[in-house]
Amino acid sequence: MEKLIQFVLRNRLLVAAFSILILGAGYSSYKQLPIDAFPDVSPNLVQVFTTTEGLAPEEVEKYVTYPVEVAMNGLPNMEKIRSVSNFGLSVVNIYFEDDTDIYFARQLVNERIQHAREEIPDGFGEPVMGPISTGMGLILFYYLDDETGKYSLEELRTIQDWLVKFHLQTVPGVTEVLGIGGYEKQYHVIVDPFALLRFDITIQDVIAKIKANNLNVGAQFIEKNSEEFIVRSVGLASKIKDVENIVLKSESGTPIFLKQVADIKIGGAIRRGIQTYNGMGEVVSGMVVKLFGTNSSTVIGQVESKMEEINGMLPDGIKIIPYYEQKTLVEACVKTMSDALWQGIILVIIILFIFMGSIRPSMVVALSIPFSVLFAMIGMNYFGISANLMSFGGLAIAIGMMVDGSIVILENIDRVIKDRTAGESKIRLISKAFLEVIQPVTFAIIIIIIVFLPLFTLQGVEGKTFRPLAYTIAIAMFGSLLYAMILSPVLSFFILKEPKGDGEKKEFWMLRLLNRLYEPVVTYFVQNRKMAVWLAGSLIAVGMVIFPQLGSEFTPKLNEGTIVVRLSMAPSISLKESKNTTLIVERRLMKIPEITGVVTRIGRGEIGAHTDPINNAEIYVLLKPKDKWRKNNQADLEMVIREELENLPGVLVNITQPIAMTVDELLEGIRAELAVKLFGDDLDILKEKADEIARVIGTIPGADDVQVDQVSGTPQLLITINRNAIARYGINISDVQEVIRASVGGETAGQIFEGIRRFDILVRLAPKFRNTADAIANILIQSPDGANIPLSELAQIEELVGPRQITRENNQRFITVQCNVTGRDIGSFVGEAQSAIEKSIELPPGYLVKWGGQFRLQQEANKRLALVIPITLIVIFLLLFSNFNSLKNSLLILLNIPLALVGGVVGLWLTGQNLSVPASVGFIALFGIALGNGMVLLTYMNQLVKEGISIRTASISGALLRLRPVLMTALTTALGLLPLLFATGTGSEVQRPLATVVVGGLITSTLLTLLVIPALYKWFSDEEIP
Repeated sequence: MEKLIQFVLRNRLLVAAFSILILGAGYSSYKQLPIDAFPDVSPNLVQVFTTTEGLAPEEVEKYVTYPVEVAMNGLPNMEKIRSVSNFGLSVVNIYFEDDTDIYFARQLVNERIQHAREEIPDGFGEPVMGPISTGMGLILFYYLDDETGKYSLEELRTIQDWLVKFHLQTVPGVTEVLGIGGYEKQYHVIVDPFALLRFDITIQDVIAKIKANNLNVGAQFIEKNSEEFIVRSVGLASKIKDVENIVLKSESGTPIFLKQVADIKIGGAIRRGIQTYNGMGEVVSGMVVKLFGTNSSTVIGQVESKMEEINGMLPDGIKIIPYYEQKTLVEACVKTMSDALWQGIILVIIILFIFMGSIRPSMVVALSIPFSVLFAMIGMNYFGISANLMSFGGLAIAIGMMVDGSIVILENIDRVIKDRTAGESKIRLISKAFLEVIQPVTFAIIIIIIVFLPLFTLQGVEGKTFRPLAYTIAIAMFGSLLYAMILSPVLSFFILKEPKGDGEKKEFWMLRLLNRLYEPVVTYFVQNRKMAVWLAGSLIAVGMVIFPQLGSEFTPKLNEGTIVVRLSMAPSISLKESKNTTLIVERRLMKIPEITGVVTRIGRGEIGAHTDPINNAEIYVLLKPKDKWRKNNQADLEMVIREELENLPGVLVNITQPIAMTVDELLEGIRAELAVKLFGDDLDILKEKADEIARVIGTIPGADDVQVDQVSGTPQLLITINRNAIARYGINISDVQEVIRASVGGETAGQIFEGIRRFDILVRLAPKFRNTADAIANILIQSPDGANIPLSELAQIEELVGPRQITRENNQRFITVQCNVTGRDIGSFVGEAQSAIEKSIELPPGYLVKWGGQFRLQQEANKRLALVIPITLIVIFLLLFSNFNSLKNSLLILLNIPLALVGGVVGLWLTGQNLSVPASVGFIALFGIALGNGMVLLTYMNQLVKEGISIRTASISGALLRLRPVLMTALTTALGLLPLLFATGTGSEVQRPLATVVVGGLITSTLLTLLVIPALYKWFSDEEIP
């Protein structure tokens, strides 16, 4: 260290140039940082979607989902597979370990998809991968506002699909734009079965003829006059008239045209989802999905610019209206942390001026803040950490700690310069003062960095959430160490004044006052050591009594500023009735004064984001600014919404938030805070036991929005072909199935191109010939000899109730009971619910219950921390021992930890907060902060004893001389966190437990440092001097 200080003081200009370089690089890095609301905690997964032609859930599971699952088994780094089989849709989620490159994972999945395609029967769909995005990739939702009212839903959807979507997909960072609402334009060939019978034509003939009369071909080229002429043969249909004039057959030279057996008109495709707005009716909407790894703010900004450009291209009276965008949340989170950062800096600087008693040393200490913050920016840029709630929160937490090392060094330099004897050079005085304290300062900062190592070991959601915080704190503290060791001595030389006479040796009035108050108290405790033991023991006893009373949770609920109301209606409900019910709900919500608008998605739109059936609706509630609410509390507003909707018959309500909902769904397959998963094989038993579990959970205080997965209740019209009957007529099963599919569901027979736009041609029977069971029974099937046989003679047709959806995890079926917890902590709620379920519900053999959601995340985080924190404490003890070379001294310093923990526990209890992962992070931070002050004090006491001063005198004198730096470091850290403690902005809920723990722990640990360590020093000193 002596060589370091000599080099630094001899090369002052070089050090100054180095610091300017760091500041410049830091500012440049800051400008390059991506900005997000908070870290993307989505699991690392690849989704495989397969759209089938109207297959029931049990058929989707058997013929589509299972082959895809089997093909994916055994992939490298794969953690689990979860799937959902719905009507007409299979979704398989393949989860990979967090450190797996997403593009490598997609390559692996794509290779296996080729094998899965071979196992899926023809006509049952083609599996494709979902967008290259994450759960936080849905960055902006919008709808098309038709102010004229003259455009149909088909026309609006065409504008969305072929104009708006087309241009938005060109924005860098946008991987997909998914549409919902309105009708996708199609050319409908509506067949009259009586006309078919009259002309002896089947529906399969119609399909074949349309396909055969709608194509272009290329015929290479010919040479003419030394030139090449490309040969094109054009036969594509381009308008309805072209389709109408397709010849189906000729009788005696008279052609029979398609228009003679069918009506051809423009219509809408079969849809499984719609979008409604403000209780007034349907709208056409879109969702922008950002590419994995891109910056949300940048992409949203570019999308907004492109939208302005697109609005200029749209027909008069139509414009794009965004109704949800993550940018609002991003800006709110960053503002909360930025405000806390600046407020903390101002409070820290005020404390420095008050305690230092002079602007010059205060300035030197204060300069460590911008240096450390900009140094952290370099590290964030290097490690690819975005500016978000957690990374900026780490800087806000570290503000007070950044100055600790400089405070101790500058306080000592300032004191030594003022107490100097004549003839001593300023460089020598600075060097002497620096060497006295640099070792404990260095070890203290290193310990603070080391105590955050447990956060680097966290995995999954908790790791992605809190690792950025640990990174920024560790990098900023390393920057503060660099400043303290290299820059603070140089700035002290340039800025601190040398005293000109004895008058300037007078102590600052604040220090005199503090010493006058503190001296009799510390003297009393040194003389009465048992009182110190009693004080420490009492505090620890208080902590032990209060700790069991604390609740537990994963993290406090982050209020995103947008509320989502999820509706679950009867599984048998039609899309039309779902729409009517949702419009009623929307009109009720619009009566609440805080709500400015509601936009609802019912069912699912284009494949790639949502997989909901038509009995599920998601209502995005648009709110007034918070200062215009009747109560400035989102929980109260949610309660008002629940009360408004609680009496709706046949509707289950669940209130959540956009990002929380999406991440919960990807993590656990639910859209609530808590999940009880029941695994088994039989769907009826699963449903029966899940209903029992739901009834039990509903009786537990705090349970809200309790819902069971709707796995059954979907009416089906089952057509079972009689093999003996078709054998009598020589008909194949495929002949019957193809007619049923085309007649009832419709079959695509080609496309009509309008420029680059393309629209399907759908062949189908007229509605009155396919909309009832009797009508379907009368569909005619032609035998090989030309006879037309009604379907009722070839098959049994019956109505029954089948599954609505089938969910699987790792090849095993399961059903979920989900709920939200209000008014209490999740930990105690789960404990009570588990006990009640074990007492009242008996599961058959082969059936298993697992708890998921926030509770599982909390348990995983606690399990890892319980392993890593003891290891960290052992490392800290070894560092202390290497610094003091004394077992007794090291144990005395470690006594700080239990007393610091007591303050944190009491702080949580007094403020009514639960023990959570952020609170655990606060306790981890306390380990380092509490030990630092004790090290500085103990080092000076040891130094005094070595100089021959008695232990009693050294205890008192050392405490008095180190009172100012100890109080300053404690107060700067506490006041740096004060803005987080009282912040009310978006994201403050997550940081508040951390700030509460640190501030509370600082109070008790500072008490120990200033009173208990001097009192007990005699018992823990290795010196023999009395």
